[in-house]
Amino acid sequence: MDILVAVLSFLVNEIFSKPYYLVGLMTAIGLIALRKPVSQIIGGTLKATMGFLILVVGAVTVIQALDPLGKLILGATGVRGVVPTNEAIVALAQGEYGQLTATLMFLGFLVSLLIARLTNLRYVFLTGHHIFYMATMLAVILVTARLTGVWAIVIGAILLGTIMVVMPAFAQPWMRAVTGGEKIAMGHFGSLGYIAGGVAGQVVARLAGGKTKSTEEIEFPSGLRFLREPMIGTAVAMLVIYLVFAIWYAARVGPAEAVKGVGLPEGTTLASYLMAQLLNALNFGVGVAVILLGVRTIIGEVVPAFAGIAERVVPGALPALDCPVSFPYAPNAVLIGFLASVVGGLVSLGVIALIQPVLALALILPGMVPHFFTGGTAGVFGNATGGRWGAVLGGFVNGVMITFLPAFLLQVLGSLGFANTTFGDADFAWYGIVIGNVARLGGAAGAVGVLIAAALLIALASWFQTRYVERGWVPGQGFAGQAASGE
Repeated sequence: MDILVAVLSFLVNEIFSKPYYLVGLMTAIGLIALRKPVSQIIGGTLKATMGFLILVVGAVTVIQALDPLGKLILGATGVRGVVPTNEAIVALAQGEYGQLTATLMFLGFLVSLLIARLTNLRYVFLTGHHIFYMATMLAVILVTARLTGVWAIVIGAILLGTIMVVMPAFAQPWMRAVTGGEKIAMGHFGSLGYIAGGVAGQVVARLAGGKTKSTEEIEFPSGLRFLREPMIGTAVAMLVIYLVFAIWYAARVGPAEAVKGVGLPEGTTLASYLMAQLLNALNFGVGVAVILLGVRTIIGEVVPAFAGIAERVVPGALPALDCPVSFPYAPNAVLIGFLASVVGGLVSLGVIALIQPVLALALILPGMVPHFFTGGTAGVFGNATGGRWGAVLGGFVNGVMITFLPAFLLQVLGSLGFANTTFGDADFAWYGIVIGNVARLGGAAGAVGVLIAAALLIALASWFQTRYVERGWVPGQGFAGQAASGE
């Protein structure tokens, strides 16, 4: 028994919770299934793993650059409230819910493979850290609803496995529009926001009579052609944003207080304070460039390897990958979606402040990390269906969703609902709200209720897969072999 526990602990803590190893493991399985030579298996596995590590390096660089921007915005506006950050809320939960989380993560992954094998939802979710975050949220909700012990493990694993296959299915038509039909899926729990972004783009396209220009066709004056390079354009745009809020913050509270607020050493001059924001903007541009390199490396190895998994393990399987997998298809849309998402978050914050006396909702402040990754992805989805204005509206809609939904999610998180942080992406929020409120029925009614909810989701996703995905529907273009004005 101790050996089994040790093996389970190793798999959860060292493989499934680390997405780079999980991607490498799946790549190896696919190459083995294809009967590739040992040298190619080793090389492909290492390259896929290193590609994800490259992506992680880029993401960490972006996150580090975004941290001071969040402080600048909060300092400039003077607003206080809850900042949605997945990493923070998960860390707070591990002391009480860590053991259940680890168990759900391992069993939930196996359940997702079983569902993929037995249904037409042939997706393998490979974003390990999001599996970890969702397992944590489900553990908190089930324990808060007094579903514990074996029941919590069984129900939680089913709920986790369900969401891991249904959301890639629902997002797939819009993902197909983004990638041009490349055989990859979206494996990130911000997918409701991305779908909303894609739908917003469709609305824009319809209002424009179907004539929309992509963000990647933005024409720069001859003297500004250098801005067409994504890394440079991103850095310049972010520099303007950093400086605006840095100056606003310093004007509001004074240079000395602003220096202290962003974590710079006491006595730092105003010039050094502003130059630090220049460095943050440049690091942000570097981080985005590294992310794009990592994504290209992963796709180059994972997609061919998944042909092996599709043939041998889960027929027809598609790899569901982290949201930056969409970034290379429209780098300009990433920045536009991010900025529009922040604006959507700020507008929603103002609305929540107005209705707070009536609904008693928490003030959800714009978390720069979720707004960048989910807002940027929503911008890419909006651009794929509605061009540059689709990217703007898609990002804005995402910003509204990841502000309002987390405010309602706090109400089902028990004692964690009183923390100064919460889950930041759309799928955590809507799924948590639904499961949390059903589970509140308590006892057998709560347990049966959440299982019925999972069954309904699988049935709906299976119907959607048959009706739209398998028939080749692309949003704005109609079904495969039919005119866009068809069914």
